Amino acid sequence: MNESQRIAKRHRRTRKDHASETAEDYVEAVSEIIEEEGACRVVDLAKRFDVSHVTVTRIISRLQKEGYVTTEPYRPIELTDAGRKLAKDSKARHEIVFKFLVSLGVPREIAEIDAEGLEHHVSDQTLQVFQDFLKGETIKGTLD
Repeated sequence: MNESQRIAKRHRRTRKDHASETAEDYVEAVSEIIEEEGACRVVDLAKRFDVSHVTVTRIISRLQKEGYVTTEPYRPIELTDAGRKLAKDSKARHEIVFKFLVSLGVPREIAEIDAEGLEHHVSDQTLQVFQDFLKGETIKGTLD
């Protein structure tokens, strides 16, 4: 693979990660709000993300089309099986990145903020290395 192809591959991956970022954040938030409050409504998400009701409605509509949530007018937002799986996986990714950053000495408050963005862009292979590091396993590889 030449340099141009490697660069293109990185950009494709970043675009793909950005495309799924909102879905992951929203289903994770819906899951947390349901767990904390018993039900999740548009107003809850608007407060959580500090966005307008219209923004949340548009995103929820998209997530419904993608099969992650169900909702009806004046009813709470529910996660589908696919939504619950995505929320669980997203939360796990977040926790791994957060714990890894804290283990490196990043203050918890900063690690929480940084993990919120990094969790969407870290490959499964890198996450596995983070997990191995946290378990105290030897890290193999080189920095090129």
